Amino acid sequence: MTTALITGATEGIGRATAFALGRAGYRVGVCARTDSKLRALIKELQSDGIESAGAPADVGDPGQVTAMVEAITKSLGDIDALVNNAGILIAKPFEELTLEDWDATMNTNVRSLYLVTHAVLPGMRSRKRGAIVNVASLAGRNGFAGGTAYTASKHAVLGFSRSLMLEARKDNVRVIAVCPGSVDTSMMRHQPMLKAEPSRILQPEDVAETILYALTLPERALVSELDIRPTNP
Repeated sequence: MTTALITGATEGIGRATAFALGRAGYRVGVCARTDSKLRALIKELQSDGIESAGAPADVGDPGQVTAMVEAITKSLGDIDALVNNAGILIAKPFEELTLEDWDATMNTNVRSLYLVTHAVLPGMRSRKRGAIVNVASLAGRNGFAGGTAYTASKHAVLGFSRSLMLEARKDNVRVIAVCPGSVDTSMMRHQPMLKAEPSRILQPEDVAETILYALTLPERALVSELDIRPTNP
């Protein structure tokens, strides 16, 4: 049985992915900032028959990331699938975007990508197997008004993924960037600059199933980037 680690796991895409992978037979390690939400998620996963464990962490903090990865590895075994999902969206006109907004976006969306991957990848390479899914965004290819920080961060996720894929594939480790369009999550709903009809855009489960699909391809097959759009927004 394979162990997967999912960051930003208590809401939206991360939560849906935890259940999708668990129901497909993965042991599921989950991580988020808020301990109470994390414990509630683990209880739900276990009630669904999914072997799971978790550890709270700010994934932008090196010490917390190291402790989190060690705790989940101790509970569930070596991590052979990593879903870097933690992310925030602060959509504001550029003149209203504070340095704190910018730093918070880069800390969660980009710094965490480095820290969690850096903690997990060496084991994958030494075992000559593994997969890393980085949840990017169609905003990593296109801009939108109010998205200077977010789109910059998601362009970084794509650049990181493309370069790491070329390095890690030599050790049979697949790096996959998943780029969803608008998804009906709390992160999306709380943005006054962004308007979308919830019933017509993507649901978290749509992205989760796509992640599962990418992970369950034959190990010799690598889909390096996947764009996911609402069929009829």
